[in-house]
Amino acid sequence: MTQTPSLPVLGAALPLDGLRQHRDWILDKQRDLEIQDFFWAEVLNGDWRPLAETIRKELDGYKGRLGIHGPFWGFSIASMDPDVRDVVRKRMAQGLDVCAALGATQMVIHSPYTTWDANNLDSLPGAAASVVERTHDTLREAVRRAEDMGVVLVIENIEDKEPHQRVALARSFDSPAVRVSIDTGHANYAYGSTGAPPVDFYVTAAGEMLNHVHLQDTDGHADRHWNPGEGNIAWRAVFHALQRIDSNPRLILEVRNKEKLRAGADYLIALGVAQ
Repeated sequence: MTQTPSLPVLGAALPLDGLRQHRDWILDKQRDLEIQDFFWAEVLNGDWRPLAETIRKELDGYKGRLGIHGPFWGFSIASMDPDVRDVVRKRMAQGLDVCAALGATQMVIHSPYTTWDANNLDSLPGAAASVVERTHDTLREAVRRAEDMGVVLVIENIEDKEPHQRVALARSFDSPAVRVSIDTGHANYAYGSTGAPPVDFYVTAAGEMLNHVHLQDTDGHADRHWNPGEGNIAWRAVFHALQRIDSNPRLILEVRNKEKLRAGADYLIALGVAQ
């Protein structure tokens, strides 16, 4: 008799306050966890170690897969300005310092691809290759260090209209430390507002490069970060696409209202697609 595979276990993206609120739920199934206190420049430039130590204490007994959302505000990892790329290198190093302090094995970073890129890169000779070259220049040291640490940098879609571009960028590093993240709400915004394919196509495009998923719902117009079920994403199609890959990505609920995060989990559980 063929055994039915177990349903994937949902995780969550939370700051310290949210971790305290949902700690028992996280620990009950050792759910994947993404800490979201360390992407602010003000935090990274200050003394963040007491905060990291407090989070470590809250995680006493936690044995799940731990990650962080890395810094992203105010820059692109493929900036045209070499001085800005220096700042980004500093931020990536700071993010990896946090990973080391927490014992995190994954860091989310943001895709460099914009809506403008989707319409213009192929019209400018060498432009597409230049994005890849600048990203390598920015991340080279971080990737090397991540390899040594056992950390995976996952590149999350933001404005990405063509889902294969980011996958090719991640694959170009030829490193186990660079993989792909999908934010379902960002993909649905791109689908509804810029003519991108639907969310499940992003999953299919990522394939075995997929290492992380932000689960959030939208109306296809804005980055709502609603609970699954509050927008118009075709969740059964998304999870059907996830069933076809074997990379075991972390499935992270990233919703704006942290207090009601469990409602989004309960919706997906009731659909019979996750636990």
